Amino acid sequence: MTSKQLLLSDLVAGMSCVPSNYIRPTYDRPNFHEVESFDGAIPLIDLQSLNGPTRSDIIKEIGLACQNYGFFQVSNHGISEAVIDKMLHISREFFHLPESERVKNYSDDPMKTMRLSTSFNLRTENVSSWRDYLRLHCHPLEDYMQEWPSNPPSFREVAAEYCTNARGLARRLLEAISESLGLEKEYIDRALGKHGQHMAINYYPPCPQPDLTYGLPGHADPNVITILLQDDVPGLQVLRNGKWVAVNPIPYTFIVNIGDQIQVLSNDRYKSVLHRAVVNCDKERISIPTFYCPSPDAVIGPAPQLIDIDHAHYRNFAYSEYYEKFWNRGLATETCLDGFKSSHP
Repeated sequence: MTSKQLLLSDLVAGMSCVPSNYIRPTYDRPNFHEVESFDGAIPLIDLQSLNGPTRSDIIKEIGLACQNYGFFQVSNHGISEAVIDKMLHISREFFHLPESERVKNYSDDPMKTMRLSTSFNLRTENVSSWRDYLRLHCHPLEDYMQEWPSNPPSFREVAAEYCTNARGLARRLLEAISESLGLEKEYIDRALGKHGQHMAINYYPPCPQPDLTYGLPGHADPNVITILLQDDVPGLQVLRNGKWVAVNPIPYTFIVNIGDQIQVLSNDRYKSVLHRAVVNCDKERISIPTFYCPSPDAVIGPAPQLIDIDHAHYRNFAYSEYYEKFWNRGLATETCLDGFKSSHP
């Protein structure tokens, strides 16, 4: 394989149709005419008073959003516009570097802690997805920063500042989610062991036939909580009541979704929801999810206080087992959770 073929963004120039390996079967296509789009598709929660006198109201809002949507947007989240602008700018700059510079970071091994790659998992998938991505491990920062790209020159510094901010927001949200479940506010924090944090910078080039492929097909996130920063180009869609709904970007807000581990910890009170990324024919799109995770050795299971009279819905498992299964099975709409259900009837 020559380097010319490693990344999608280096193949697309002048392309007038989608290569066959990106074409989804007819039963699994975006069907844009069936997608709903309206303001307020997911709740927008103002975090301004999360540490103030109306904390309990905001916690109630977060709990209802987790229960009824699995997704919400947050404003007044404490991350400055300057930090957000710099992160989006440096991400675009990275993907606009010459190919020879970018491919220095390339790998198709999903277990590597820093890699530039394409699609999802080239080793296991049958149909490719219309994206390139840079994936980084970010916690503890000092363990990983030195392996991040050194070009653009300010990349490490800008990304580290952003990661630190995203981690602070994730931890505040996890305290609120804990409380909304009736648990002590440190419960989820403690359940995650030494904690993990990964970040992806997704680059979706313009696509000549966006109705035939996905940026990412429908999937649920395997981690605890995901905090998504996106540019101003729409692309995220969330499954709600059996219909795909477009979530349009609001500048300087974050989209938060609960992942599979919260579904387990909450014993199914909160659900990890399917979502996907679609592409378009005239604009590139950048999205930057922060995946907050347990450390690989953390043992995850339903919180004892939330086990119903009948039983725990899931067995206990090490997060490393879950994560490996997620990457090896490919993105599928059936959730990975099914393999971790408890053996009770």
